[in-house]
Amino acid sequence: MGVSLIDIAQQLKDNDKKVQLIYAFNGTGKTRLSRAFKLLVAPKVDGDTELEELEVVTKKILYYNAFTEDLFYWDNDLEFDAEPKLKIHPNSFTKWIFEEQGQDRNIISNFQHYTDEKLTPHFNEEYSVKDKDGNNVTVGAFTEITFSYERGNDERSNNIKISKGEESNFVWCVFYSLLEQVTDVLNVAEPSERETNQFDQLEYVFIDDPVSSLDDNRLIELAVNLAHLIKSSQSHLKFIITTHNPLFYNVLHNEFNKGTFKKYFLKKNEDGEYDLITQSNDSPFSYHLFLKTEIEKAIETGQLKKYHFNFFRNILEKTSTFLGYDNWGELLPKDTNGNINPYETRIINISSHSKHSGDEMVDLTDDDKRVLKYLMNNIKEMYRFK
Repeated sequence: MGVSLIDIAQQLKDNDKKVQLIYAFNGTGKTRLSRAFKLLVAPKVDGDTELEELEVVTKKILYYNAFTEDLFYWDNDLEFDAEPKLKIHPNSFTKWIFEEQGQDRNIISNFQHYTDEKLTPHFNEEYSVKDKDGNNVTVGAFTEITFSYERGNDERSNNIKISKGEESNFVWCVFYSLLEQVTDVLNVAEPSERETNQFDQLEYVFIDDPVSSLDDNRLIELAVNLAHLIKSSQSHLKFIITTHNPLFYNVLHNEFNKGTFKKYFLKKNEDGEYDLITQSNDSPFSYHLFLKTEIEKAIETGQLKKYHFNFFRNILEKTSTFLGYDNWGELLPKDTNGNINPYETRIINISSHSKHSGDEMVDLTDDDKRVLKYLMNNIKEMYRFK
C-alpha cells in the first residue's frame, strides 16, 4: 500500500545517511517531493512567498528545483525593440551570491565550461530609468543579465536570447557556485572561525534534476563534479538528489562510496499514492529492466495501457544504443524478406507521442494488447533479457 509525499519526505528526514539518491520518471512528483521535504524541515511562516524561500540566512534547507528557475524571467521588451535580457525577481539568494560574495566570475566560468567558452553572461550595474509617468526608477546591480558571443579582439555580438537548456544551465551554475561556498564555509569546524554564520543552521541540501539538457559527456562531468563536492563536505550537511536521468543517476551511484549513501526508486501508483523502493543491489539501477518488469506485470494482470507502449519504446531505444544500432526500429521482428511490419512501428510511435490524436484514450484495443505482448516476448527471446 502506497503513502503520501509527506510520508516519503518523513522517511528521507528520518534517514541518517549523508546522501540519498532517488530515481523517478518525469511527472512522478520529484519537485512536489522537494517542496514537501522543505515544508517538513522548515515550515512556512506567515509572510513567506515562493520567491523568498531561498533566503539563505537562518534556513535549515537549501534546495534546487523548478521553483529556483522561476526566480529568472525574460524581458524581451518587444515594444521598444530592445535586446533581450534575463531578469531576476528580488530575492536574498541571488543578492547574497552576487553582491556579498562576488561569485559572478565563478558563475560565468562554470556556465561557459558546460556550454560555449564564447557565450558570455554580462551582469548589469545599478542604473536609473524613467517609468511611464516620467519618474526615476533605480534598477539594482546584478538584477539583469544579458548574453552575447565574444568574438575576440574585444568584439562582441548583439545580445541574444539563449535557449531554455542554456538558461537552465545558467541557473544551475548560480546554485552550484553557492553550494561550493556553503561547503567551504561549513568545512571550518569551529563556527566562530567561519567567514560567515549565515549557514550555521543549514542541515539539508535538496537537488532536483539539475540540468537535463546537456550532452552525455557534459552531464557525466557535471555529475562527477557534484559528487566530488559532496564528498568534500566534512560538516553535518545531508544531501538528497532526485533525477529522471538514468545516466546521471548511475554516475552518481558509482561516485559515492558504499555505506555512505542510500538509493531509491520513487514510484507513483494509480491511486495517487507513492512507494519509495529501496534499491538494495550493489550495481546501478537499470531502469529499462524496471520498465520490462512493469510491462510483464501488466500483461499478466490484463492491465496494459497506452503508456506501456512508451515503456516499450524506451527499452528499444536503450537496447539499440547499447548494441550500436542507428535506430530502435531495427530491433523489431522482421519477416522472411527482412522487412519490418510498418503497423508495429506505427503503433509504437502513435502510442508514445502525446501530439497524436486520441492521446486521452489510455485503454488499448485487444489487437494493440496482442501486438505489445508479441513484441515484448520477441525482444526478450531475441536479446535474452532475464
